[in-house]
Amino acid sequence: MVQILVMYSAVGAVAGVLAGLLGIGGGLVIVPMLVYCFTRQGISYDLIMHLALGTSMASIMFTAVSSFYSHHKRGAVQWTIVRRIALGILVGTFLGSCFAANMSTNFLKVFFVIFLYYVAVQMLMDRKAAPSRQLPGSAGMFGVGNVIGAVSSLVGIGGGTLSVPFMMWCNVSVHHAIGTSAAIGFPIAIAGTVGYIWNGLDAQNLPVYSVGYVYLPALLGIVCASVLTAPLGVRLAHRLPVPKLKRAFAILLFAVGTRMLFGLVQSLHLV
Repeated sequence: MVQILVMYSAVGAVAGVLAGLLGIGGGLVIVPMLVYCFTRQGISYDLIMHLALGTSMASIMFTAVSSFYSHHKRGAVQWTIVRRIALGILVGTFLGSCFAANMSTNFLKVFFVIFLYYVAVQMLMDRKAAPSRQLPGSAGMFGVGNVIGAVSSLVGIGGGTLSVPFMMWCNVSVHHAIGTSAAIGFPIAIAGTVGYIWNGLDAQNLPVYSVGYVYLPALLGIVCASVLTAPLGVRLAHRLPVPKLKRAFAILLFAVGTRMLFGLVQSLHLV
């Protein structure tokens, strides 16, 4: 058990540094690392992606609190937006986790790889959403929340990759979009965690110390380590050339996505 906790603490340490350094959501890093660790641990292939996504969501539930509180203290969270989009977020994320729970590991891997490629392209191109409209009404915000929540639950992230461009498109400043996105990540994490736990309660062959599709040793290691290393990443961000590092990280995402895709092809005995 000690070795397992050390392994997942290493995952959390890396995720924390990268999150602080590059401002990326932890799930983008945590999910592929968990897939690798679960494979090494001998966990059933059919459960690997479900456990990775559920555990990632649960870890975000803890880390999102410190993140949005820090932004709130700086006045960067527009709580009106959070309140207007929260219901759609909760519904979309929960339904997305229910959908994911009924999908195969292969489907979830393909979806995740496509999303990795999308994020990598966005980071390489470094395009900022041009403000061209205002925030939609109640029905529109509910629909947008549904989409952000559903996609986030399928890839185990806090939604910033989607919510920040949306808010910037709707004339919200970058500073407030990032802070508000951090707050939106909390209901995403709650609904996603509940969904993955609920849908995994009757799953067969789960590893010991699992609650539904949340693997507790991994959650403990990730949360404890990432909380300690995220401030280090923030300090490094002020000393290192972040734009160049983001381009390098985008190339790494391409490599990770391609490796996952190749592993999927191998599992299907296509090569």
